[in-house]
Amino acid sequence: MPGPLYVPVLPTRPHALAAYRALRPDVQAQVAPLWTLPPHPGMRPQPLAEALRKDAGRVAAAHRHGPAWLDAPFADEGEAAVLAGVLPPDWWAERRTPRPVTGPDRPTAQRSWALAAAQQQGCGLGIRVSVPGEWNDWTTTSARRLLERTDPTLPVHLILDLGAVLPSRPDASKEALRALDALVPLASWRTVAVASGGFPEPPEDFREGTLYEAPRPDWETWHEIRHSGRSYLPLLRYGDYGILPAAYTARTPASGNGGPAWGVLRYTTPRSYLLAMVLQRGTHRDAVNRAAARSLTGLPDFRGPSAGAGEGWLRDCAQGSVTTGNHSVWNRVGNMQHMTFVVSSLTARSDNEP
Repeated sequence: MPGPLYVPVLPTRPHALAAYRALRPDVQAQVAPLWTLPPHPGMRPQPLAEALRKDAGRVAAAHRHGPAWLDAPFADEGEAAVLAGVLPPDWWAERRTPRPVTGPDRPTAQRSWALAAAQQQGCGLGIRVSVPGEWNDWTTTSARRLLERTDPTLPVHLILDLGAVLPSRPDASKEALRALDALVPLASWRTVAVASGGFPEPPEDFREGTLYEAPRPDWETWHEIRHSGRSYLPLLRYGDYGILPAAYTARTPASGNGGPAWGVLRYTTPRSYLLAMVLQRGTHRDAVNRAAARSLTGLPDFRGPSAGAGEGWLRDCAQGSVTTGNHSVWNRVGNMQHMTFVVSSLTARSDNEP
């Protein structure tokens, strides 16, 4: 199947969009993000419309050429009505990307909006199926009914979303295969992506000066799926949630400025996720943050500034040649290094396959 190798599930936040735009062209060509609009509980229609319009505009500006999807998984009936007004079918007809997304468990208004938008655009409909735990065969029936409502000439794209896949979920690959066995035969999918989130929340004993290491169970789940022997394996594309926990996309955007007093520098290696505490403010902020960057650049698995802009920033921060950043910068840098490394890993595998 031609097309990008990697489908990251990313929030429609400025730091994530900046990370995508900063990728090298060869890396960006292999990345097709699933941009996820955040929940806005209780927001009145006018400010909600403004927020949705702003987020959708950012995504559209970042994807004049490269493929992507835009999803509103948390929209209830009321928000879906506002969404239909902000992003009517004509909005989609003017651009070939991003593609709209819906799912079998969505409110009727959200499904109707996505189907109408996809039909007007003509470039495809993303169907996002969530499997947060055990696979439920009821979802197969719901997905089939959704497909029956879709014009058979419209390309359809399956995104199997496993949510958080942490060490406490050892059977994630088995549940993913049960879901794929049921869903893949339902349509001639243009894309079949399996997305899961493996970056953990910071531990309770997280503190300055200590590098925290966690395994990559989402990556292991992907390899277990790839070694299953299923006939549809050549169709599959890898997806994850970037460097933030899977629950991050479901968080309501914070109001005001500043944010928490501390943040996290994150780094991805072949075997692990690394987390180092950094400070947003305080008299020792720069010293702590540069030491955190040095703890990452001193790793045997640090790939060096030639690997990408994320590593370049970490090197410069460690050496003192750039400011030590803030929450937006740390998230942007983390996603830059992570997405670049994932594409490199997937490309190497693809090159080695017969």
